[in-house]
Amino acid sequence: MVSAQLTSGNLDNSFNALMVSGGGESVQAQNGSTGTTFLGWKDLPMELLLRILSVAGDDRMVIAASGVCTGWRDALGWGVTSISFSWCQDHMNELLMSLAHKFTKLQVLSLRQIKPQVEDSAVEAVANNCHDLRELDLSRSFRLSDRSLYALAHGCLHLTRLNISGCSNFSDAALIYLTSQCRNLKCLNLCGCVRAASDRALQAIARNCGQLQSLNLGWCDTVTDWGVTRLASGCPELRAVDLCGCVLITDESVVALANGCPHLRSLGLYYCQNITDRAMYSLAANSRIRSKGMSWGTAESGGRRSRDDKDGLSNLNISQCTALTPPAVQAVCDSFPALHTCPERHSLIISGCLSLTAVHCACALHPHRAGRALLSNHAY
Repeated sequence: MVSAQLTSGNLDNSFNALMVSGGGESVQAQNGSTGTTFLGWKDLPMELLLRILSVAGDDRMVIAASGVCTGWRDALGWGVTSISFSWCQDHMNELLMSLAHKFTKLQVLSLRQIKPQVEDSAVEAVANNCHDLRELDLSRSFRLSDRSLYALAHGCLHLTRLNISGCSNFSDAALIYLTSQCRNLKCLNLCGCVRAASDRALQAIARNCGQLQSLNLGWCDTVTDWGVTRLASGCPELRAVDLCGCVLITDESVVALANGCPHLRSLGLYYCQNITDRAMYSLAANSRIRSKGMSWGTAESGGRRSRDDKDGLSNLNISQCTALTPPAVQAVCDSFPALHTCPERHSLIISGCLSLTAVHCACALHPHRAGRALLSNHAY
């Protein structure tokens, strides 16, 4: 919530001196070590104010404190880099418009809503004042139009994470323009953005956002293999791709991701019923090809290649992919040690595929392995 480089030398003494005054406006208290005189809470040093608010941990308190006086407003404007308005049940739009100019150093802003409140005017206020913004959550902002994306493209060029899931009014033209300006995007959530997430938009993302690591295209049912193959060729750093509900994609998309994205760790294919065994064997084959470049272990490992759960897929959702057969899925499970069907680490999700009940990870054959893995996950 609050981030600042605090000079800790005299802050404790300053706080003690303030406590002597009781916070009264007419009472003076002098800090013997520094000679600083406090007349009340309004005289708090900026560093001390930021420390108090960081301990409080309540974004509502930060907003209230910004209205105490000009000094507090200026201090918070420089010190607050992360804030969430998700607690706000009513009048979020008006609150944002009144506060955006106070928090000009924001880097992380969450506007996730239970009911739609935020309008283009508030996003424009944020874009006009918060030019250091890195992470923005606008999920479920059903009232927003393309005006918001164009405003962000002009005012927030340093965005690395953007969540606009459920914003069904955005067009692909606005998203294309945003990606042409915000080229540092690493995480982009477009789930449910049925108009914005087109093949044309995926081509622009591939061209402009080569650092992209995570993309959620859930239920964007106009996306085809054409767009996904271009995405895979232009974004080799992708770690997580969610194509759940993208009913038009086929094996071509999975093959392209397997070939073009060597760091892929999570792949969602729920309800992609055109996916066949060819896609699974492509994933498994690429795992074997890449394992050839891995370093050989020491004598203690018996000369085997050193490989652990950090390599390759660790999450794969193929629920409702009813065309898949057990041998193909078992090949994927055997190729990626981080894929598990055991209850402790359920990361290969096959619900709705009755034909795949015979697929099991190594833990199913050796229960003690699952126990060790579970303990290691909680070691820290």
